[in-house]
Amino acid sequence: MTKPEKGPQGRRRGRGARERILSASQQLFRAQGINRTGMDQLCAVAQVSKRTAYQHFAGKDELVAEYLRRFDPGLMAAVFDRTDLTPRERLLAAFEMPMSGPDELTPLCPYIAATVEIHDPQHPASEYAREYKLAIAARLAETAREAGATDPERLGEQLALLLDGASARTRVLNAESFPTAAAIAAVLIDNALPATGREQEDVKATAGSPEGGIPSGDPADAGV
Repeated sequence: MTKPEKGPQGRRRGRGARERILSASQQLFRAQGINRTGMDQLCAVAQVSKRTAYQHFAGKDELVAEYLRRFDPGLMAAVFDRTDLTPRERLLAAFEMPMSGPDELTPLCPYIAATVEIHDPQHPASEYAREYKLAIAARLAETAREAGATDPERLGEQLALLLDGASARTRVLNAESFPTAAAIAAVLIDNALPATGREQEDVKATAGSPEGGIPSGDPADAGV
């Protein structure tokens, strides 16, 4: 009887090998980048042999694409699927990015980071990053429509652009940019809602929260 193949650390290759490879890719790609991470290092961290890795993934390109697919399969479901918030509040909640730690900045969006490193627009990871960004803009537009925006597609694209800009600016300046982006978003949202829509949102927010919900945006708060 043939014995199961073992990885570098003596672990048996099995159903858990694929998950260990993906877990290692998430750890290494986020920490040091895609191009700086070789398959030898990735296999060592995942505790699998290269033969096992290539049995699960045809190559690094396929692994990078799957790494991105695993990052946010629900398309910000923790924001857009919330039933305790009004549509306007869900749009603002998209800018409440969790930080890695009390003294750490919001990490750069992995889809932006991957596209910067991979110059080929036909690369599987580049194609998926593009699909993801379009899908997020569509979810923002859908929520904007629920909020009563006069041009939900335009508002969705504006907010998507603002999210990506805040992510990039946070990394470049080494200073958190999402609070400012959230203030600008509040202005864009309220300008896109007709007066009746804003009034209805205020009523819903007041009814659902003893503190009156998330306040409406004021241009002076946006710092612009």
